[in-house]
Amino acid sequence: QVQLVESGGGLVQAGGSLRLSCAASGRTFSAYAMGWFRQAPGKEREFVGAISWSGDSTLYADSVKGRFTISRDNAENTVYLQMNSLKPEDTAVYYCAAEPGVVTTDSVRWDYWGQGTQVTVSS
Repeated sequence: QVQLVESGGGLVQAGGSLRLSCAASGRTFSAYAMGWFRQAPGKEREFVGAISWSGDSTLYADSVKGRFTISRDNAENTVYLQMNSLKPEDTAVYYCAAEPGVVTTDSVRWDYWGQGTQVTVSS
């Protein structure tokens, strides 16, 4: 089992920045690929980005590429999502996820999920 707890969400104006954190506990954090997903009201959960277990490989959704950056600190069992140039359409609940295999955009493939943290971007 892996337990995930997100933090860092909040209200920010368009153009601003936020950094989300996801603290993991349980099994060996460094063995898992880590991902971020988001879900806006009335919409399906969508892939935001992910990072391989080693941190050498990252993958981003086109909608956030160039604005969001994922990083991880395996010594601290934490993964981060740095969000810059935020837009109102980035408003959603952001979820952290863990997967023992390779990075994938398919949410069904991710085994463990956090409870989510709300990000609201005002125009």
